[in-house]
Amino acid sequence: MSTLLRPRAELEHRFFLAMALALLAAVLLGFTRSFYLSPWFPGVAQAAAPEPIFRWHGAAFTLWYVLLPLQALLVARGARLWHRRLGKFAAGLVLAMLVIGVAAALTAARRPGGFIDVPLPPLQFIVVPLSALLVFGGFVAVALAQRRDGPCHKRLMLLASIGMLDAATVRWPFAAAAAESPIPYFGNSDLLALAFVLPLAAWDLVTLGRLHRATLVGALVIVVVYGARLPLAETAGWQQFAAWLVASRAPSP
Repeated sequence: MSTLLRPRAELEHRFFLAMALALLAAVLLGFTRSFYLSPWFPGVAQAAAPEPIFRWHGAAFTLWYVLLPLQALLVARGARLWHRRLGKFAAGLVLAMLVIGVAAALTAARRPGGFIDVPLPPLQFIVVPLSALLVFGGFVAVALAQRRDGPCHKRLMLLASIGMLDAATVRWPFAAAAAESPIPYFGNSDLLALAFVLPLAAWDLVTLGRLHRATLVGALVIVVVYGARLPLAETAGWQQFAAWLVASRAPSP
């Protein structure tokens, strides 16, 4: 029986490794011009965030997407001890990402012009990075709690990474990526990010005959958050909260 299951397990390892590599490639494609190779793209780099916090932000979030396929590879090679050790480092990295992510969002919201190349007022648009961090942190926390349940754990880690992928897809060097979509409150970049859920759903249907509960619930959470964040940002309650958040965390003069 174990011999029969081995090819399927190996195929599953390869699938999740391929998904992790695809997410890394999506991030590299999105941020190559404005961050990784910015000296070679001066026109794009001029519109990049100038504050030092964003260099830390880029480094921390890039490291996460590098660790994702590395962790998948360690599992595929049977190096579970190293996977667990690296997982402890990744848990600490997540805490740093959340702190740096919130700090970067507040820094951008305090600029006189707000978020760069974003037409929305900063007190409205700040809901986008903050909601992404909330989803990311929530998914990772549940994934760590479910780390003994391998199928649930690895799906939640992928979904946590997909949930904040729109920051990369909106920067893809294609005009369509930044265009409006026919669906209200969704941009094409949102749909491109959500498209990364489709291979995971297809894998579940082929191998399980149904959607895994983590895939189903996680995908629904991401869709709801993507669709609800801008309507929420238009409410007076949110804008009052955002104004308090930005003002109360402002550095002393």
